[in-house]
Amino acid sequence: MSNFLTNALKKVFGTKYERDVNKYLPIVEEINALEDEMQSLTNDALRNKTLEFRARINEHLEGIQHDIEVLHEQAEEEEDQLIKEDLYNQLDQMQLEKNKHLEAILQEILPEAFAVVKETARRFTNNEFLEVTATDHDRDLAAAKSYILIDGEKARWKNSWQAAGGDVTWNMVHYDVQLIGGMVLHDGKIAEMATGEGKTLVATLPAYLNGLSGQGVHIVTVNDYLARRDSEWVGPIFEFLYLTVDCIDKYQPHSPQRIKAYRCDITYGTNNEFGFDYLRDNMVRSQEELVQRKHHYAMVDEVDSVLVDDARTPLIISGPVPEGTEEQEYNELKPKVERLIEAQRRLATEYLAEAKRLFKENQTGFEEGQAGMALLRAHRALPKNRPLIKFLSEDGVKVSMQKAENFYMQEQEKHMHLVDEPLYFTIDEKNRSVELTEKGSEYLARGENDIHFFVLPDIATEMMKLDNDSGLPSEELSKRRQEVMQDFSLKSRRLHAVNQLLKAYTLFERDEEYVVIEGQVKIVDEQTGRMMEGRRYSDGLHQALEAKENVKVGDITQTYATITLQNYFRMYHKLAGMTGTAETEASEFWEIYKLDVVVIPTNKPIIRDDREDLVFKTAREKYNAVIDEIVNLSNAGRPVLVGTTSVDISEKLSRMLQLRGITHNVLNAKQHQREAEIVAEAGKSGRVTIATNMAGRGTDIKLGPGVKEAGGLAIIGTERHDSRRVDRQLRGRSGRQGDPGSTQFYVSLEDNLMRLFHSERIAKVMDRMGHKDGEVIQHSMVTKSIERAQKKVEENNFGIRKRLLEYDDVMNIQREAIYKKRNHALQGERLSVDLSNMFSSISESLVMNHRNEGDFESFRRASLYTLGLDPKMDPIAFKEQSVQNTMNEFKEYVAEDYRHKQQYVRDLLLPVIKNVKENEGQRYKRISIPFTDGVRMLPISADIDQSLKSQGKSITLDIEKAITLALIDENWKEHLRSMDELKDSVQAASFEQKDPLVVYKMEAYELFEQFIYKVNEEVVSYLMKGRLMIDGQPIQEARQQKTDLSKVQTNRSEEEARHRAAMSAGRENQKVETVRRTEKKVGRNDPCPCGSGKKYKHCHGK
Repeated sequence: MSNFLTNALKKVFGTKYERDVNKYLPIVEEINALEDEMQSLTNDALRNKTLEFRARINEHLEGIQHDIEVLHEQAEEEEDQLIKEDLYNQLDQMQLEKNKHLEAILQEILPEAFAVVKETARRFTNNEFLEVTATDHDRDLAAAKSYILIDGEKARWKNSWQAAGGDVTWNMVHYDVQLIGGMVLHDGKIAEMATGEGKTLVATLPAYLNGLSGQGVHIVTVNDYLARRDSEWVGPIFEFLYLTVDCIDKYQPHSPQRIKAYRCDITYGTNNEFGFDYLRDNMVRSQEELVQRKHHYAMVDEVDSVLVDDARTPLIISGPVPEGTEEQEYNELKPKVERLIEAQRRLATEYLAEAKRLFKENQTGFEEGQAGMALLRAHRALPKNRPLIKFLSEDGVKVSMQKAENFYMQEQEKHMHLVDEPLYFTIDEKNRSVELTEKGSEYLARGENDIHFFVLPDIATEMMKLDNDSGLPSEELSKRRQEVMQDFSLKSRRLHAVNQLLKAYTLFERDEEYVVIEGQVKIVDEQTGRMMEGRRYSDGLHQALEAKENVKVGDITQTYATITLQNYFRMYHKLAGMTGTAETEASEFWEIYKLDVVVIPTNKPIIRDDREDLVFKTAREKYNAVIDEIVNLSNAGRPVLVGTTSVDISEKLSRMLQLRGITHNVLNAKQHQREAEIVAEAGKSGRVTIATNMAGRGTDIKLGPGVKEAGGLAIIGTERHDSRRVDRQLRGRSGRQGDPGSTQFYVSLEDNLMRLFHSERIAKVMDRMGHKDGEVIQHSMVTKSIERAQKKVEENNFGIRKRLLEYDDVMNIQREAIYKKRNHALQGERLSVDLSNMFSSISESLVMNHRNEGDFESFRRASLYTLGLDPKMDPIAFKEQSVQNTMNEFKEYVAEDYRHKQQYVRDLLLPVIKNVKENEGQRYKRISIPFTDGVRMLPISADIDQSLKSQGKSITLDIEKAITLALIDENWKEHLRSMDELKDSVQAASFEQKDPLVVYKMEAYELFEQFIYKVNEEVVSYLMKGRLMIDGQPIQEARQQKTDLSKVQTNRSEEEARHRAAMSAGRENQKVETVRRTEKKVGRNDPCPCGSGKKYKHCHGK
């Protein structure tokens, strides 16, 4: 009934996506109506539209911009720190209001701006050259770009140039559905567009419109090849219209070139580099080193790959841990775990043999001594055991095991302990978890002095025993408590290592979840099939895999800075994305990013033939059928793309095709370097390409001569992926822009998805139909059942990603607070407000800690120790007057003392700086300030000119900035290390029937409070106790302090490792190619291409 009602409502009101598209159609008509007007403009008039649009934007924002500047001046001049803080808060709100005003004017000029971009694209398509009046913009570009020729007062723009090393000639003009896609992106939504619908061209529309504001547009791609290609491919269109374009991936981090790239109107780059630049920006010590500016507008290409797949692991910048913390537990425990697994394997084999015998005797129940129980134990012991998988594909076996599982899992697994009791450990393959049983703990403890060597003690019980032992003296009681805590911590870490080793051996298979190259374990992304270079599994799992594979267990590092991609992209004022497969993840995009998905109709109807799945009983039969079909299709002149879910399967199919003598290419994590070359050939007649499901993402397979007539590109999926989105992506390789094509998935009951999630009902139907070896089933009901199983996996994966985000949300609250405080110190503008709050907090804390006990002497000692200040207060008044009055009196006393200290420092240093300026002003720009708290001396310097201009005020500001930054960074590293340790330690809370996340939130809050107090105390203490050490000291020049990032590393270093992987894993020796310059090199003594008449070395070649 509900389905009938839903369908009836859809007929009346249309689907959600139809309503979305209909909303944009009137604006499409408005854009097209401007076509004649645009065509009538000269080339100069067309590009001058950019200047007109910018003038309109500035005029619209003039009023609010004036208000912001007035408020900013007020805030800077205000002396009262409370009022100053309020003014800065108002300023932040006004900046948000300005963004709303900006969006309003952009919406107003949208039709005309889109029409300008469309007309520019049309002119580049129809003309080999576009001639315009040469401007400084043209002359600057001509010095480096060969497609711009300067001829006197004219500039000639060619319609052909190089992109990613290949020649391209512009031949694209926006059609109506692309205009709709552009509006969707401008509105901050996700545009789902089919493969081949021109997403790169669509992005030019909102990029131009939002680039007009000068706030910066970030276009994010999944890899550096696409970032470079797209920036060079569409860059000349933007440049012709007076916008600046660059790609950050071309340059080294924090280089002048990368800073310049971020200052462009439109900046291309990979998600990794944008995220890492943000983290590195929050590690620098000077404003000049900052690369990023405001996070205004981001467009993410292949948005599902970036915001869903890549978002599963956080971005981490790490550095070496102090010596002595590295542990080799994994290598030490490995022999014990291997013996345990071998014992479990023997046990699983015995239960499987018993199950087979009982099945023959028709004892198929689920009680002790019946086949269902034995089968369930064999499955809980080793679910990936090949003989077990083979037996489960026989008639009635799978159903019998599912009945037993359903019975023992009811009432929250109340009776599951009966199944698990004889096993050494149990495996839940669906949730990828392993749990050691009591029997397993006893087995592992053999040979140890302590039979509870692998048993976690009950802390509460142990502590209660100690408390009840009244005969223990207090010192002994304290010592015993400490021993109990140490024992718990040690065993918790040991059990965690055992658990991760068991996972590594039983759930993670080489050449499926990971590969081993050059003595390193490399993760293979299960969604994309790409090698996830530089990334490591967390929580010790990667070390467990390294121990398993007998390679060097990685050194332990500590986190210096970290953020998830979810939280990075949520910082943008406006976020949008485009992909061919977002609809299945629409709920996740909305829940995490508040991004709506709009499905854009195709320009031409899709005529691809998507066939129902072919279901075989065994994997062997399935692969034989796949090979036969590949041979038939190839002989018919059709190109074939074979999609696999793992490296191992792609290589297995490759070997089978070699036996048949079929020429083919393999594209997987090991051959990733050859992706562009393989994809370029994949559309040729008779060509066979084996690829992991998402290989070639971001590139289109274009059909060669005669292929359309033969039936187009044939897609063969060798297994259903866990995610429907990945299967849709594979299908989308065929049938682009109305081309013919076909897709066919081959499935067996032994496939991972079918084993784990296909329903009991389907198993019964297959048994009833008498599904025998060698037979194949093809029915819509089976296909729908598989898609339902995929939905279950998607929900599970979403839960994992959401859990990761929940942990990082705790960290993100802390990160935002501390980065804001750090940025205030770096900029210096709002630092006085933060310092006022720090002084106030420490002063209040000192009074409160000692006032409650009424002890003035302890308060006096604490004040001297912390602040170096002897409080001139009446001891009786301290004890008897109200707490608030005491705090106010002490705060004012501290503030007054600090003001005197500031003035003293200025009076002492200003004459010295004046003398340096007069005598050696040409040599020095900055001067070193020897300012110490008596324990250490932090590096502090002051700008000489600024010091004189501000009459010494900037000197104290430079001291405050340097000290605050240094102490925040020092303590933040230690805090992140504590948070890492906390995240590991709270996992043991599950043994105590507690939610680790809840424990993590509570403990993290306490840790952060302690961290903030420590930072406040150290900064205030240093400033109050600090003194100048210049008596008899020679004045030294201080260079601008640069951040040392030489010892830090990121967890994603794609390019370097990809090259290494390709070199070591390539199947054949690759031919070495010499790169030849296709553009004429400009000699130093040649005339500059900008047309200035000067030699190149004296103009743009400086």
